[in-house]
Amino acid sequence: MKWKLFTLVMTVLTATNLGGQIDTLFLQNPSFEDFPRASRTPRAWIDCGFTGESPPDTQPDETFSVSKQAKEGNTYLGMVVRDNDTWESVGQRLSSPMEAGKCYYFSIFLARSELYVSVSRRSPEQKEANYITPAVLQIYGGFDYCDKSFVLAKSKRIINHRWIEYQFKFEPDKNYSHLLFEAFYQTPVLFPYNGNVLLDDASPLVLMPCDKEAEEWAEQEIVAKVDDQPKGPITTPNPPKDPTPKPPIAINTPPTTVDTTPKEEEDVTLGGVKLSEMREGQTISIDKLYFEADSSRITDVSVPVLEEVYRFLSKNSKMVVEIGGHTNGRPDHSYADKLSTSRAKSVAEYLINRGINPQRVQYKGYGKRKPIESNATVSGRKKNQRVEVKILSFDG
Repeated sequence: MKWKLFTLVMTVLTATNLGGQIDTLFLQNPSFEDFPRASRTPRAWIDCGFTGESPPDTQPDETFSVSKQAKEGNTYLGMVVRDNDTWESVGQRLSSPMEAGKCYYFSIFLARSELYVSVSRRSPEQKEANYITPAVLQIYGGFDYCDKSFVLAKSKRIINHRWIEYQFKFEPDKNYSHLLFEAFYQTPVLFPYNGNVLLDDASPLVLMPCDKEAEEWAEQEIVAKVDDQPKGPITTPNPPKDPTPKPPIAINTPPTTVDTTPKEEEDVTLGGVKLSEMREGQTISIDKLYFEADSSRITDVSVPVLEEVYRFLSKNSKMVVEIGGHTNGRPDHSYADKLSTSRAKSVAEYLINRGINPQRVQYKGYGKRKPIESNATVSGRKKNQRVEVKILSFDG
């Protein structure tokens, strides 16, 4: 990417110019690398959220069903806004302070996760909610890790699920030494809501002319730096000829033996279970199968696991199965029965539409009657809210 080349050039050439002015300010761990884990900020970043609320998350982590691949490296930062009028933020010290009256270019990749499942802070019953309402990113300059002395920039509403580079121009009024990233509601807002913001691959702060806009200046500078690179093919001198005579090539070389032994076809599994390990009546849980909140609509990220079920049933053409839907213990029985049945039906219809004989696929909603974990915890409720495949028959 052109900007990567530009950043590299600027890092090498303009970290400090000849007049002593610092042209490039650096962040530690700008791509938020760490071990994926819930309620733990990536290394070098300080939690600046509300007392009594959990810190931001190093994503992707299964705790909140966030599975998006990182833009850069392996992990990224996930922050939320909540329906109880609290929100998340992180801060850190810059490599050198900004200078008042100067302007700085900054970019960062932002996205919104399709799933960010946690509890509603507003609900007395701690009802499960999907934190997917679009939010914004606010960036502050300050004199300490969590100081919000000056608003440097505010993003547009982040509605995109794919990574998009957002570009900003900072115009500090004082020599701020720290930078703070904050997830916040789209304003004006009548009521707080549940939403999320994902952050990855932040750039350094690079000095830029104050009479230019960020996008315009970045494009001009990137093109200029790329144009400065050598043009045309890269040539290398011909290697010297080896004076040592080469032995003659053998003419009567025996033919290469080709192994024609048929290879055993790779096992197709269902939920990681091989056919040889199954028995009639066995129930297999299908992981990473997600639905939209309070809906039977299957999310796009679930297609790979549905295709795994389809391939297994295609190969084992006489097997008859039941798709079973289950909810956690939060809703009442009537709602749980309806939701679990509609979700099981959605999975069955996907398989039938892919070509599986309808006689081989039954479905049933079990509501909240068959929990496998305690409903007293978030992780337990997540495990209870599941879809299972039950083996009814191997031979139709």
